[in-house]
Amino acid sequence: MPHLPSECGRGRRRQHCWREILDAVFYLTRTGCQWRNLPHDFPKWQTVYYHFQKLVHSGVWQALNAALSQKWRQSIGKTATPTAAVVDSQSVKASETGCFHGYDAGKKTKGVKRHILVDTLGLILAVVVHSAGVAERQGASILFAKAHPLEACADLLKIWADGGYSGDNFQKVATNYGWTIEIIKRSDDPKGFVVIPKRWVVERTFGWLGHSRRLSKDYERKPRTAEAFIFVSMVRLLLARFDDRIS
Repeated sequence: MPHLPSECGRGRRRQHCWREILDAVFYLTRTGCQWRNLPHDFPKWQTVYYHFQKLVHSGVWQALNAALSQKWRQSIGKTATPTAAVVDSQSVKASETGCFHGYDAGKKTKGVKRHILVDTLGLILAVVVHSAGVAERQGASILFAKAHPLEACADLLKIWADGGYSGDNFQKVATNYGWTIEIIKRSDDPKGFVVIPKRWVVERTFGWLGHSRRLSKDYERKPRTAEAFIFVSMVRLLLARFDDRIS
């Protein structure tokens, strides 16, 4: 509640409590239904959509994710802010909506690319959604510029990445923020399935996001909304963890 907007005292009062509105947003994220197809048990879809966008524009979803992530880290004996992180991207097919889609020739995917920076527990620190046509290092540079001012990245020292981020120019980008990039490459002769050290953490996070059917494809018209749904998915996951611990 401290992170959610309070009544300003002017204009029409909100008719529904935040619990009802957030439950509707979580339901839509988990099931992947359209806004107009929200069950009648929830407030009207126009009301839910209005408040969802209000939270998007005010940055509340990102703030909720950061607050819950810090609380979870502290609850298991970690420091509130990490010193190491992992970066990776995921190319996702897009629906016919949207105006920022592109083609990823490497993955042969037309849609968007989700760049995320996670701590060693897999909790998201920063997110950038952009056209799938943007190269890995260029997209990561945008992500780093967005992550550097964040409180969650204040103590960050090292970032692990795969071979797609190798290169002196990209190393200089990270050095400008006081970070060190360490490239973790695959084995030349893998025998069966091999878990790659450090990198498996971010792959697991993409797996967590895959539980939200709204993220199975990109349905959004704006990158900011697409990024917000990633934070919504993580907020839902962290709330479920705290709920399991209490019960």
